[in-house]
Amino acid sequence: MASLSLTVMINKEKTKVLFAEASSDFINVLLSFLTLPLGKIVTILQKHEGSELGSLTTLYKGLSELDTAHFSVPGAKEMLLNPRSSFQPEYRQLPIDVTDTAPLLQYFLCEDVNCSQPSYDNISMYSDIAVCDCGGSLTRRIGIKDECRDGGEAFVVSPLFFIVTDDLRVVPIVSGIVQALSDLGITDTRGAEMKSLSLGPYEIGELLKLSLTSATPLTDMVMKSNNKCPQSEVWLDHIHQHDAPTESNKIVIRAFLHESTNKFLFAEASDEFVELLSSFLAIPLGGVEFLLAGNTPFKNIDNLYRSVSNGIDDKHFTTSDTKNRLVSPKLAHGYLPKNQFLPLSEEGPPKLFYQATRKGLRYNYSSHEKEVTIDMVSSFKSSKEVYIKKQTMCFVSDDLTMSPSLTSRISILNDGGIPLSEMKETEFHIGLNEALCILKASLTSKTALTDGLIKPLLKRQPKKERC
Repeated sequence: MASLSLTVMINKEKTKVLFAEASSDFINVLLSFLTLPLGKIVTILQKHEGSELGSLTTLYKGLSELDTAHFSVPGAKEMLLNPRSSFQPEYRQLPIDVTDTAPLLQYFLCEDVNCSQPSYDNISMYSDIAVCDCGGSLTRRIGIKDECRDGGEAFVVSPLFFIVTDDLRVVPIVSGIVQALSDLGITDTRGAEMKSLSLGPYEIGELLKLSLTSATPLTDMVMKSNNKCPQSEVWLDHIHQHDAPTESNKIVIRAFLHESTNKFLFAEASDEFVELLSSFLAIPLGGVEFLLAGNTPFKNIDNLYRSVSNGIDDKHFTTSDTKNRLVSPKLAHGYLPKNQFLPLSEEGPPKLFYQATRKGLRYNYSSHEKEVTIDMVSSFKSSKEVYIKKQTMCFVSDDLTMSPSLTSRISILNDGGIPLSEMKETEFHIGLNEALCILKASLTSKTALTDGLIKPLLKRQPKKERC
C-alpha cells in the first residue's frame, strides 16, 4: 500500500504540532484537496465515521434517491453523484489518490459492439449521456492509457521541500529552513521534538476531513485530538457583478417559513433551482475559494489557497498554467450547463488520437495518423444541456434535502410539531449573490437556506451583505 513520509515538530509540552517539513509528494497530495469536486468530498468523508459536509451531504443523498426520470438523461444523475475533476490526469501522478481514480482514462462507445458507425465520431466521456449516430446509447466502457502522463509530477516539482504550518500555510524551503520558518511567523522552537509519520490513504482522508473541520488539522491528526474549528459569519464582499444575472433572469422560488421564528421550512422549487443546487456538487473546492475570494468557512483551505496564490513561486509548479488552474479551477469538460448561473467555466475537450490496426482502432494520447477531439457538447445534445428535466418540481428543505413528494414535506412539519397555521408563504428571487450565500452556507450548515437567504435579509447593512 502506498504511503507518504512526513516529519513534524511537536512543542515541548507535546500538545501541538509547530510545523511539518514535507516533500513535494506530500504537497502534491495536499494541493489535490483544492481540485476535489464537492460531491467527491462528500463520498470521501462518508468513509470516515461521523463526517459530513454541511447540507451538501443531504443534498447528495436526496439526489441519489431522486428517480432517474427527473433527470434530462439517465447518465446525468451519475455525473452528479460521481463528479469528475478537470485534474483527472494529475491524480494518476499522486503517490496517494483519495479519489480512487481508475488507472485508465474511461470513455464510452456505442452499446452495440457491431455498430457500423465510426467510433471516433461516437465517443463520450460519460456513460448514457449521448446517443450514437446509429441510435444506440454510448455505454460500452473502454479504458485508454494516458502515455504522456507516465512518470510525471502532479502540481509542484521535485526535489523540493516545504514547511507546512498547523493551519496549512505552505512555503517552499528555498532560502533555508530558518528563513522559511520566519516567513511563517514561527520564531520559537526550543525544546521541540521531531516525529516521523507514515501516512496512508486513510490518514490522508482524515487530513482532508480535519482540514475542513479542525482549527489545527496537523495536531489533531498526530495527537488524535478534536479541536473543532469555530464557525463564524463571514462578510460576502466578492461579487462577480459583471456576471450577475439581471432581475428578469433570477430564479424565483416559493418558500414556506415558520412565522414565529423565520426559519425556512421548505421551498417549492422549479427545475432551475434544483439544477443550481445540484451543480454545487461538481464545483471543486478551489472553485469555491475562487467564487468566495478565498474567504470561506474553511480557514485551513483558505490558507492553502492563498499559499498557492502568493506563497509558492510560479517556477515551482510543473507547468506554466498549473498555478492558474489551481487558483481559478475549471469544471471538468461536459459539466457546464447551458445556462450556467455561477461565473465558472469548463476545461476544453481532451484530445484523443487513434491508429488503425488489424484489430481495429487503437486509442491513446500519442500523435498518430489522425487526431480526434472528444466533443462533450455533442454528448449533451440529447440532454438539452442541463442535468434536471424541464418542468421538474421538487420540494427543497432547509438542509437541501429534495423530494418531488409534498407529503414528505408535510411529514417534516408534523414531526416538528408545526401546524399549517404557523406557516407563511413568501417569494425569494435568487441572483448571483443569493446563490453564493446558499453555497457558502451549505458547506458547514444544516440550515443552508435559513442561513443563506433569511439571515442575510435580517442582518443586511448598508453597502455590505452578510452571508
